[in-house]
Amino acid sequence: MKEIRHFINGEYVASSTGRVFNDVNPANGEVIARVHEGGQAEIDQAVAAARAAMAGEWGKMPVARRTELLHKVADGINARFDEFLEAECLDTGKPKSLASHIDIPRGAANFKVFADLVKNVPTESFHMDTPDGAGALNYAVRKPRGVIGVISPWNLPLLLMTWKVGPALACGNAVVVKPSEETPHTAALLGEVMNEAGIPKGVYNVVHGFGPDSAGEFLTRHPGVDGITFTGETRTGTAIMKAAAEGIRNVSFELGGKNAAIVFEDADLDKAVEGTMRSAFANCGQVCLGTERVYVHRSLFDEFVARLKAGAEELRMGWWEDAGNNFGPLISEEHRAKVLSYYERAVADGATVVTGGGVPDMPAELGRGAWVQPTIWTGLSEDSAVIREEIFGPCCHIAPFDTEEEAVRLANDTPYGLACAIWTENLTRAHRVAPQIDVGLCWVNSWFLRDLRTPFGGSKQSGIGREGGVHGLEFYAELSNVCIKL
Repeated sequence: MKEIRHFINGEYVASSTGRVFNDVNPANGEVIARVHEGGQAEIDQAVAAARAAMAGEWGKMPVARRTELLHKVADGINARFDEFLEAECLDTGKPKSLASHIDIPRGAANFKVFADLVKNVPTESFHMDTPDGAGALNYAVRKPRGVIGVISPWNLPLLLMTWKVGPALACGNAVVVKPSEETPHTAALLGEVMNEAGIPKGVYNVVHGFGPDSAGEFLTRHPGVDGITFTGETRTGTAIMKAAAEGIRNVSFELGGKNAAIVFEDADLDKAVEGTMRSAFANCGQVCLGTERVYVHRSLFDEFVARLKAGAEELRMGWWEDAGNNFGPLISEEHRAKVLSYYERAVADGATVVTGGGVPDMPAELGRGAWVQPTIWTGLSEDSAVIREEIFGPCCHIAPFDTEEEAVRLANDTPYGLACAIWTENLTRAHRVAPQIDVGLCWVNSWFLRDLRTPFGGSKQSGIGREGGVHGLEFYAELSNVCIKL
């Protein structure tokens, strides 16, 4: 049985307690590895290694050399593309077609994008007058924050982990990563690439484990951690924020969402159906930016529902390597139980089940996997828990609207504010409506189209801060002002 160990100070190490847990393939329920669970001792070692790296070679390394090494990391991931792809697909069960297109290439690209950004981003300077007439010069200096605790999720394990590690290292920080216990493979494998690329020991550390009373809690409470970045549930973010208050550590959070799509009467229906298919069902609905609430103008409602139903019923489930499969399992049996509880709740609340609503019949080898059917509902009231709470599964509810004002009100009627998709061919309407939606990211006639230079994050209970482009530097770097009296 394969063992997945911690990566600390450039070496793979076992847990001092000897505790291990199972890494399970959600497609068939098979245990694919034993993972060492870290505790306080492993977090202490990792933080000490990171702080030593900051005090040593890494902390003194010129920007040009640091960014050169990060390019080598990206090249190292791509050189071992198939190895990363298999590890990611075994951990998540997602189809090869998805992971090979999104997870691995984007995960590698994060290192190059942020390395190039840091080389070119300017700071500000001002000349000021002084009473003696000589003046003074002020200029800003951007410095690394220090040791960053990275807690990454299971839905896009490599991509969302490197989305944080890439800019953190580009800014000169060292990191301690706590990947999801569901998906430990690629974070551990990346340690080998870091060594091969020549990243100094202690810059990149990985400690596996759980949240409460395990590696996650010990990392967030550690006084040697200078900042914490997290992607995951709002409830977990609340707990991390409380821990970060001790010592006044900075946080960057991308949290839950209950994202809406608005389909206006002037939408291109082909585009709207195709985009909503992806936003509701891609990665088995386990995408933080995914759509769970769809509001369609009444004149298009029946046709849209019928076409989305037809699309959902054409999705192909199966083993990740099989060509043509485009729909994988949920991440675990535990998560499936949660999603199925909402399927049951929808029926209890009076929903019309347009399609799905249960567990599919899978071949024998996949029968023990965490599979659910892609599901569409209509007919629920807006106060149903199915409409109010994040499900994080392959499902959506479709409701009609009559006016633009009603659509905006419905989309904004949520404690979350992560993303929205608007479908309209009216340019004036697009510019008028998009700024009214209380989200961090609003797409028009697209979904999941991301320029990494732009700000990314959520409003309301969907997060704190922004990642991407220069905006992420507000978290990963400290700005200091130098004032020179002339």
